[in-house]
Amino acid sequence: MSDSKNAPLPRQVADAYVDDLIALDPITGTYLGVPESARHLPDFSPAGAEAAAELARTTLDRLTEAEARPGADSDAERRCGRLLRERLTAELAVHEAHESLRAVSNLHSPLHSVRSVFTVMPTATEEDWSAIAARLRAVPGALEGYRASLAEGLRRELPAGPRQVATVLGQLEEWIGTGRGWFGDFTAEGPQALRAELDEAAAVATGALAALRDWLRDVYGPGVEGAPEVVGRERYQRWSRMWNGTDLDLDEAYAYGWSEYHRIHAEMRTEAEKILPGATPWEALRHLDEHGVHIEGVEETRVWLQELMDEAIEQLDGTHFDLAERVKRVESMIAPPGSAAAPYYTQPSVDFSRPGRTWLPTMGETRFPVYDLVSTWYHEGVPGHHLQLAQWAHVADRLSRYQATVGMVSANAEGWALYAERLMDELGYLTDPERRLGYLDAQMMRALRVIVDIGMHLELEIPGHSPFHPGERWTPELAREFFGLHCGRPADFLDSELVRYLGMPGQAIGYKLGERAWLTGREAARTAHGATFDAKKWHMAALSQGSLGLDDLVAELSAL
Repeated sequence: MSDSKNAPLPRQVADAYVDDLIALDPITGTYLGVPESARHLPDFSPAGAEAAAELARTTLDRLTEAEARPGADSDAERRCGRLLRERLTAELAVHEAHESLRAVSNLHSPLHSVRSVFTVMPTATEEDWSAIAARLRAVPGALEGYRASLAEGLRRELPAGPRQVATVLGQLEEWIGTGRGWFGDFTAEGPQALRAELDEAAAVATGALAALRDWLRDVYGPGVEGAPEVVGRERYQRWSRMWNGTDLDLDEAYAYGWSEYHRIHAEMRTEAEKILPGATPWEALRHLDEHGVHIEGVEETRVWLQELMDEAIEQLDGTHFDLAERVKRVESMIAPPGSAAAPYYTQPSVDFSRPGRTWLPTMGETRFPVYDLVSTWYHEGVPGHHLQLAQWAHVADRLSRYQATVGMVSANAEGWALYAERLMDELGYLTDPERRLGYLDAQMMRALRVIVDIGMHLELEIPGHSPFHPGERWTPELAREFFGLHCGRPADFLDSELVRYLGMPGQAIGYKLGERAWLTGREAARTAHGATFDAKKWHMAALSQGSLGLDDLVAELSAL
């Protein structure tokens, strides 16, 4: 081991890790705005996964040396070092359980990463499009590596759930299409000078999708038939640490989900009465689907969402936040066909050459109820994901690139975004009964996630105070029925959500549990400061800390 006096500090170790990770994972490089990554894709084979794991092990050894160096106990170094150690340890636990050998999901998998990276690539110049063509030609190799991992999983009897496979097959059919397919549509906007090259490269990439579809349908699907859809407590606890940055008491979290269900249900009844007297909340929401305020047209909806975010920035900046000019730029986008049903956000590149973007999956619809959009865009855009993740990028030089980017803990980010929805309610932006019922419906969905995600994966008993099948044990079928009875979203959205929870165990609970951490930290800081508590100052300090797991979030927020 080298002399600790000459070792780098934890933030230097973290940023060196990002550099090394980009070399292994060019998709991460593109999201961070690294031009050299643009022509390449990662190795998704078992060997590629092991290379990433070996980098994590080596980095942890370097971190141990760095933590012994004078100066490593400063707040900035300590916070970064704790995050890096926790994240890499959680990732290694997932790797060593061979989860990459059954990584099939309708939202989060190597397959989805391969497609989605093209949506954030630069397209301004012929050189940009030439890089796109090169990356398209790399798709077959990347998907072959992914297929090798799944095949090894079959050999080791580590199957993905059949429902995941069926859903992904449907997505692949949509991406392949009956004409030129999604890749062909994407490259249709490219320059005429590269037309032949782009057409050929898109056809190569589409052919790789077709080959994967055929293998999933003919080999993998039959091989996982009858496999369990739920993961059990041991796997769930491991994934929960990965997504949430803490070892949760899952039974306490399950009980908390139920307590939130009952609280939110009571508030929903009050708002529903204002909209349709005598109706249940979900009857009132169905009424709004037909008779509430709507936006007609996909492009019109995109523009409306852009205006909603621009308005929020204008009104919140200087009053509840102090925003840098580059943080104020956010773009509303329409998600590509074949996406999962949930809206999502992509953060800006570290240099802000690519802005933060919100994405609306249309699911084939052209008419959108406002009640279902407003709080969701406070969540995805402003003051939600965009303000947090863009602020991280803005202060990355004071943190580390790791804390501002790849070290993100899902429950921290999703918790902030759900806190942001609640903040807008507290500030009076959701007083209209339609919008407030929509906000509460979104809150209810997050409480339901805690209940059904933990409940079905651990096959817990439904408590006696439940209005739904008390005393029975959760199954995916009961979870889908429960969701349908207590959520105003359409059936295809609910179907997509159930598949998401089955394929990403432990992720969906982070919204509500993360929100609880943010609220607990704020109230502790408010109590400590008393009458001098400054919410704007607290928000900006909280958003400038970079990523934290739930192990550390409450303590750090309380101390601000």
